Amino acid sequence: MKYIGKEVSRVDGVAKVTGMAKYAAEFQLKNTAYGYIVQSTCPKGTILKIDTSEAEKLPGVLKIYTHLNTPKSKSQSGFVALQSDRILFNGQPVALVIAETFEQARYAAQLIQIEYKTEPFNTELEKAEPKPARSAKVRGNPKKAFEESPVKIVAEYTIPIEHHNPIEPHAAIAAWEGDSLTIFVKTQGVKDMQNHLAQSFGIAKEQVHVISPFVGGAFGSALNPHYYPFLAAMAARDLKRPVKLSYTRRQMFTGHGYRPYTWQKVSIGATEDGKLQSIIHEAITNSSSFEDFIEASNNYGRSLYNCPNYDTPYRIAKLDLPTPTWMRAPGMVSGAFALECALDELAYKLKIDPLELRLINYAETDPDTGKPFSSKALRECYIKGAELFGWKNRKFEPRSMRDGRWLVGWGMATGIWGAFMLPASVKITYKADNTAYVESATSDIGPGTYTVITIIAAEFLGLPIEKVKFSLGDSQMPDAPLQGGSFTTASVGTAAQGAALQIKQKFLELARKSDPVFSNINQEEVEMSEGYLRLKTEPSKAISISELMQKNGLKEITETYTARPSSERQKYTTMAHGAQFVEVKADEELGIIKVTRVVETTATGRVINKKTSHSQEIGGVVWGIGMALQEATEIDHRYGRMITTDLATYHFPVNADIHEVITEFVEENDTIVNPLGIKGMGELCMVGIPAAVANAVFHATGKRIRQLPITPDKLFD
Repeated sequence: MKYIGKEVSRVDGVAKVTGMAKYAAEFQLKNTAYGYIVQSTCPKGTILKIDTSEAEKLPGVLKIYTHLNTPKSKSQSGFVALQSDRILFNGQPVALVIAETFEQARYAAQLIQIEYKTEPFNTELEKAEPKPARSAKVRGNPKKAFEESPVKIVAEYTIPIEHHNPIEPHAAIAAWEGDSLTIFVKTQGVKDMQNHLAQSFGIAKEQVHVISPFVGGAFGSALNPHYYPFLAAMAARDLKRPVKLSYTRRQMFTGHGYRPYTWQKVSIGATEDGKLQSIIHEAITNSSSFEDFIEASNNYGRSLYNCPNYDTPYRIAKLDLPTPTWMRAPGMVSGAFALECALDELAYKLKIDPLELRLINYAETDPDTGKPFSSKALRECYIKGAELFGWKNRKFEPRSMRDGRWLVGWGMATGIWGAFMLPASVKITYKADNTAYVESATSDIGPGTYTVITIIAAEFLGLPIEKVKFSLGDSQMPDAPLQGGSFTTASVGTAAQGAALQIKQKFLELARKSDPVFSNINQEEVEMSEGYLRLKTEPSKAISISELMQKNGLKEITETYTARPSSERQKYTTMAHGAQFVEVKADEELGIIKVTRVVETTATGRVINKKTSHSQEIGGVVWGIGMALQEATEIDHRYGRMITTDLATYHFPVNADIHEVITEFVEENDTIVNPLGIKGMGELCMVGIPAAVANAVFHATGKRIRQLPITPDKLFD
């Protein structure tokens, strides 16, 4: 391979660092008006009175929308703003001010007077009455096996609400031409946004043009169509001029969801030699009062460890808060924190090395389904990671390793993620000047999709990377799934390969007519390379593609290919795996905890671009460190209000918090997952990190902290 598996710089890198890349709020339309959202201060109840008279008198104010004058949405799903006088959560939109300038709209918003009738509310999971949600098959007889096990562990773990804080705030610019809508918007799925807005306004989806070429961070926060695109489009239609609407930083905390509050209880039964006999992994997560958001975090270990008896009861608690959403490694990282920490507790009770315990219970086939894995190099990840980290030098006893005043701890965990693939289409136009234009309605939220699809297309078209241009983020392009779940490269990349191979087949058919050398040659025997169609076994036998096209009167050849998961995949469990080894240092006098070293080894099939892939892995490690040590959204339950709603009070890692991070890949040859052998890595790289950090903190201090984040006050306790 010329490009696949090598290190390639981002093809969109220059555009991003020079400001040439345009994000949703940066497009310029003539005569644009500006919106500002007014939010409720009531956690639950009814609007009794809303007075907009003073605000409407201000210069520049065009119109103020409330539930009294906002057109009704025809959407059948999700929360829609300004549709009734009902208040469902603190921070709910209750008015939208449109003015000639943003400053005028913001000032007018402050003059709106609202009276509420407040009703009893609850924002605490501990005070809720959870209801059963998604159920999974019980394996064996977990309760009986647990009771009969000679060694038992029972522990509870909690994870607070956590919030996405992407650099780019959510924003939209909407404009109508007749009954057709064009909207520039932050989204991870232009097709989903197109369908949502078409349904909302009762128009054909072809009348909605969604444009989102660049997304400044998302990882779940822009998966669902939130309430602001409808508001922007509604106002633009009513006022007959473009409208720009964006969240403020504080509004993002109630406007796009969050990782739900998660309570988990893990009960493990094992033999004295460390073999798992029973796992009962209970979980409760919160949702809103008006939607059921399901995130079954306790499914994490069902296909990971050999355990004959397994149960995962899951419930949701309905709270008077906005609806949660997907946040990087949703469910899996939360479940890993509980189960991987519980396994660490079991290892100490048994006096077995935590890595050895995992190897004792290593599953060669999927214990949940009995299916073989399409590939599984987790054992190699354990071995390689332990070697790179120096795990053999670890002293078993807590508080047994020091560096001056610092207590040193080493912890480890396992990460898994499904190797998913969804139907996706790619269109390639090959031009007579040996350049190619590739397009698909996918997204790039930061992992490097522009680059990897360019690499795949260039590889199979035999063109230099700089002669291939890939475009995305436009609903008028061929269908592609939203970007999430770590399935984009596998799905869209396979489609790009398929389209390129169809182009090659077209050129071969033309070559057969022009040159007898190619008359009895099949596609597998030729390759496209540097503007020529060549025999693989005899590269000197080649024909110029440009001349071939000119001879046939062709300026370009266009092919669209749709890739779909193969039926063969159904016979296997398809997963990506990884191991995480973490060193922490703790100062008991000051309560400081810092992660000084991380080694992460991952098996994710074939790695397309090692440069951006390592960047993805490092990013996942950083996010995991933030989840372990810093991230928490605090709620004042007296008012049902989220209060850490800015970048000063919501803490996450900065450069000074991150030290040595080593990421290595164990590549797998897996053509069952897809022809290119690609598995997702964007979520996997985070999954085991919080658990590994927590386990390292215990090894350093002897204090088992089961509530994230692990902050100094908990260390003192």
